Amino acid sequence: MDKTVTDFLRSLDRSLFLEGPAKRYADYDGPLPIGFDQTISQPSLVAYMTDALDVDKTHRILEIGTGSGYQTAFLAHFAKEVVTIERIRELSVTAKERLDDLGYHNITYIIGDGTRGWAERAPYDRIMVTAAPDEIPPLLIEQLRVGGKMVIPCGGRGHQELVLVKKAPDRSISRTKLLDVAFVPLISD
Repeated sequence: MDKTVTDFLRSLDRSLFLEGPAKRYADYDGPLPIGFDQTISQPSLVAYMTDALDVDKTHRILEIGTGSGYQTAFLAHFAKEVVTIERIRELSVTAKERLDDLGYHNITYIIGDGTRGWAERAPYDRIMVTAAPDEIPPLLIEQLRVGGKMVIPCGGRGHQELVLVKKAPDRSISRTKLLDVAFVPLISD
């Protein structure tokens, strides 16, 4: 894993993205509840996914599933711009407050259906999905720039895989399994 990602992982206080009783478990390397039947991912997985996406300061990133804003902080730290979509208004508002307080001003917050992406800013250099659809939404593939990469968990509750998707210059798509994972489902409105 890239040293800049591991250094950022160590520097970012996960407790800032948690509330109530879950706050005391911020150092636990596992998922924790954030309300609304959603979770904050384990820190090592957030770092792994960020590293797999291979983000740099020239990239515009689409994130599906803002949640608590923890993964968003990683993306905003390493990218030029992040567009993050969350279907639950309360989570989006709270994440924005947290990330504003941390000084991240390169983030656009959208409340809506992540399976549709956000065509207004497409194409995206990178796409990060933090909830699992059964299949990769076609609109996300369409909104991925040629040469772009997407990290997405796929599959039903029984078996999910974290997949790295790449769009080649001929617009063909390759998919590489990275890990077996367990994420909350990506829900379409």
